[in-house]
Amino acid sequence: MSKCRQCKIEILDETERCPLCNTVLEPTIEVENMYPDIRVRSRKLVMLSRIYLFLAVAAELILVDVYMLSDVQALAVIISGLVLLFGYIVIRYAILGTSGYIAKTVVLTIIAVIMFVAIDFSVGYNGWSVNYVFPSGILLIDAAVVVLMIVNRKNWQSYLMLQIFMVLCGAAAVILSSVGIITHPMLSIVALNASIILLLGTVIIGGRRARVELRRRFHI
Repeated sequence: MSKCRQCKIEILDETERCPLCNTVLEPTIEVENMYPDIRVRSRKLVMLSRIYLFLAVAAELILVDVYMLSDVQALAVIISGLVLLFGYIVIRYAILGTSGYIAKTVVLTIIAVIMFVAIDFSVGYNGWSVNYVFPSGILLIDAAVVVLMIVNRKNWQSYLMLQIFMVLCGAAAVILSSVGIITHPMLSIVALNASIILLLGTVIIGGRRARVELRRRFHI
């Protein structure tokens, strides 16, 4: 693009002289944004997270006031606070975070299990959090691993260490059953078996790539 000083017009054609007055044109340099500004979307999400945090704090303060002025149980205030906190963690970590999908799934599942255990204790501890939520979290992560291995078929062996970790978590659930902390062990046994089957299937079907990955991870 060029500009004529005499005619005060811009010329889009690739020519050196103005077609009206034949004056030599001056080139104008315009730098266009060739790449999308990803920071715009990030700033919008950060603003939404701040708005959510403000509304969550305001809602929790209102619930505290209602609790102090009425017959609302403190348990409702505690549970609502934990739920609002988890929602904020989801926004900040799962949506705004830069970690991979599997890391987000594992971390958020662990946080959710911990929060359910806290809620269980706050209502007098009936054991449903360790009997059902904990092994369900293991099964959820196992299912997420299967999906990610299908989607990321070229790098499926990178999930082997997570599978080993889930086998250890399943074994921990069975150990908690043996010492009486988990009183309904059926789901824990299912979670352990599912994790073992997933790991064995990956190693057996994966063949050499799986063995190479294990040797690389454990330096053997």
